[in-house]
Amino acid sequence: MLDPSSLPVNPTAVKTTHLSQRHSTEVRPIKADILVIDDTPENLHLLSTMLSERQYKVRSVTKGSTGLRGAIAAPPDLILLDINMPEMNGYEVCEQLKAHETTCDIPVIFISALGDVLDKVNAFNVGGVDFITKPFHVDEVLARIQTHLTLHRLQQQQQAHTLRLQQEIDNRRRAEETFKKSFNASPSPIAVTRLSDDTFIAVNPSFLRLSGYSQPEIMGKTTAELAMWQDQSHYQAAISQVSLNDSFDNEELEYKTRQGDLRIVLASIKKIVLDGEPCALTIINDITERKRLENEFISVVSHELRTPMHSLAGALDLLSTGELGVLTEQGQQILSVATTNAERLIRLVNDILDLERLKSGKMSVNRSNCNIANLVTQAVESMQAMADNAQVQLQVQSMSVPVTVDCDRILQTLTNLLSNAIKFSPAGGTVLLTVELDKPTLEEPASSNTLQTVPQLHITLSDQGRGIPFEQLETIFERFQQVDASDSRRKGGTGLGLAICRQILQQHGGRIWAESTLGQGSTFHVCLPTGSPV
Repeated sequence: MLDPSSLPVNPTAVKTTHLSQRHSTEVRPIKADILVIDDTPENLHLLSTMLSERQYKVRSVTKGSTGLRGAIAAPPDLILLDINMPEMNGYEVCEQLKAHETTCDIPVIFISALGDVLDKVNAFNVGGVDFITKPFHVDEVLARIQTHLTLHRLQQQQQAHTLRLQQEIDNRRRAEETFKKSFNASPSPIAVTRLSDDTFIAVNPSFLRLSGYSQPEIMGKTTAELAMWQDQSHYQAAISQVSLNDSFDNEELEYKTRQGDLRIVLASIKKIVLDGEPCALTIINDITERKRLENEFISVVSHELRTPMHSLAGALDLLSTGELGVLTEQGQQILSVATTNAERLIRLVNDILDLERLKSGKMSVNRSNCNIANLVTQAVESMQAMADNAQVQLQVQSMSVPVTVDCDRILQTLTNLLSNAIKFSPAGGTVLLTVELDKPTLEEPASSNTLQTVPQLHITLSDQGRGIPFEQLETIFERFQQVDASDSRRKGGTGLGLAICRQILQQHGGRIWAESTLGQGSTFHVCLPTGSPV
């Protein structure tokens, strides 16, 4: 039954080899665990010796039932199985191996003296992967074992990879289903647009209700085509921020419905990736009514505060004249502190009223012809005393340009910007104000409604202060927003100056933004049409 040429030439040499390996200190890695089931001891001995010499772990049994129990208890990597065995033949063993969950994937190679085609067909039908006819050659057995071990490992890797892919697909499908349900059920209006061209690709029912549009009217369009934002440049700046920083959080924007109603919304935009394409997930909440109540409350309170504050300031001025008696030095100091804080409160109330009138449209823009050079000179002269006290040098690079603007409001804007720059400049620092005339461009609209078809003034004001963090470059233009909350106490600001500047410029069809480098300073940019936009 055995091929004599496959046996070792000297059996003693095999024994000696095993003894030498047993006493060797070298530990060789096991290639695989192989179970041999054969009722012929000579075959078991030959196969065990042959495989052990090549670093395979070998378990040998002479009964099919014993081999079956052993395979289930400790599954091997491969099984060599004889066919003709008492009690349970090889076909029956293989059938039960393939029927059991633990052993169904183990490759089984039949080794048998039966060589008929029918025998081989039966072996493959019960689940065998190969058939070796006795007498066998050692090299052939080793080659087939190695081939099927490799195939089995590749199959396991493929199955594991397929399982991981299936899990990823299932996880993604569940996530998409959850997102879709949350998206559609959310009470907050949500829209998804492509970052590349701002095209709508998904909107939820809440967004449709707020906008007044139907889904076919929105899908495939852009916010600019639908004129959804009162200040399209502000929205585009938000999208640019999302492209760079992945998010734009809780900013107030003015939103226009299909019917032309203007709503105040709180917008948050997140960068997401859908089908490999960067998109913007925009969530907005309508706060129009809340803002109306807030503005009414602020207006009423401000008006109620203004009268007693002016009375208080007048009383303090009267005390400072000495007509009601001479104060001690300590009394003069206390009076000075009270006067300073009263003036600060009056400025705060006036700023609040100005801002509310600007935002509500109750403060009209009275345009007239003036020269930007004269406005710059007036602003610098009014702030020169403050700059001298702070030991800050004011430098101006202006030019004579006629403009049609509300001269008082533009002067107020320049004064506010100069005041901020001086406050946050170190002693010995320099504040530079420059005026340039930019050519008109169709790519940069002066407002969301009209393309800029007149030259623009580009005013920049640079300081050498501590700088502004990147994430605050937009929020500083909101009400009561400052880089450091302690600035309002230490530097006397109200946190409303920049908000007022933005409102004034928006009413003129212009815009304002800031650039900054921490530790080096900030630059505020003002773009202003030289005449009435057409």
